[in-house]
Amino acid sequence: MNIILLAPPAAGKGTEAQILTHEYSIPQISTGDLLRSATKKEDALSKEIKSIMEQGKLVSDEIIIELIKNRINEDDCKNGYILDGFPRTIKQAEKYDEMLAEIDNKIDYVFAIDIDKSIASSRITGRRTCPNCNRIYNVNSDNLKPKNKNLCDDCKIELKHRKDDNAETYEKRYNAYLEETAPLIDYYDKKKILYHIDGNINKDNTHKQIKEIID
Repeated sequence: MNIILLAPPAAGKGTEAQILTHEYSIPQISTGDLLRSATKKEDALSKEIKSIMEQGKLVSDEIIIELIKNRINEDDCKNGYILDGFPRTIKQAEKYDEMLAEIDNKIDYVFAIDIDKSIASSRITGRRTCPNCNRIYNVNSDNLKPKNKNLCDDCKIELKHRKDDNAETYEKRYNAYLEETAPLIDYYDKKKILYHIDGNINKDNTHKQIKEIID
């Protein structure tokens, strides 16, 4: 069960990935996490990535694909995985498809979480994240508030508020999503593996729709 989640910023993609990981015991794969992990290793690929990042350059799509390929070949991905934040562009999707064909693998579900821009923008200022487990909360939502003010329910440490979680930055990120990532919806729809999910209500409703499709 290999899953891709597509959504504009603040639509609940990260939260849903965590729920799916817990319910189906399949790992969530984030390119950011893969890059951070690579910088702590000493193999040739990791050294190349470290050098690129130290120079302030962007890591190429080819390297990202190689990292994902190595990750999905690990034992905990045998029953599936969730891609969160990748692919971001049609070019990345095409390269990813080529890689999957090489290793006789495939994508089973692509869920596009749809949300009104105004609702997503109102969520962004309340978002908080645990720096240890990356669990996402929202102080403006009853369903996503931490049990204790500004503390992670699991790790009991202070939650962080990203400086870029504001209306002005959201506008830029939303426009970037429309330009770069939204075209993937049509790309995967043509492959007959795309499912639209209403993300306007809350995380429970979003997950209910996805679970019904998977089950």
